[in-house]
Amino acid sequence: MELLLIIVAFLVIIAGIGGCVLPVIPGPPIAFLGLLIMHFGMEESSFGAGSLMIYALLAIVITILDYVVPAWGTKKFGGSKYGTWGSTIGLILGAFVLPLGPLGLVSIILGPFVGAVIGERLGGMNSSKAMKAGLGAFVGFLAGTLMKLVYCFAVLFAAIMALV
Repeated sequence: MELLLIIVAFLVIIAGIGGCVLPVIPGPPIAFLGLLIMHFGMEESSFGAGSLMIYALLAIVITILDYVVPAWGTKKFGGSKYGTWGSTIGLILGAFVLPLGPLGLVSIILGPFVGAVIGERLGGMNSSKAMKAGLGAFVGFLAGTLMKLVYCFAVLFAAIMALV
């Protein structure tokens, strides 16, 4: 039974890694779930309560930051509140409304960029400044994705080390 739970835990962690790049799947919380399955499924777990709490806290913070960082990137690249709101709305629409069909991955990647550009244009900003704000949203999206991937691979590494 222990071996089966370890296999399930690794499959869940791998699904968490996939969730870092696939729309609508929350990668870090899923990877953490795999770590929990491994912790409670092993007879002798090498994860203490403190390390599990740190992994849980990081999963929560990174999941929240994944929605905040594109808006922050918009602002850092000269965007206004219109671009920040547009980036957030574009991210949400791209992640939850438009991820179906063949353009799903494209919508999640371009949602913050397009949302920021549209928001800035509606706010009266010229095209070049609006594009710069959109670029900031895109850079923020990439930074959020990178944070999620680093976390999930750290979880995978911790799970592998628990077996060694």
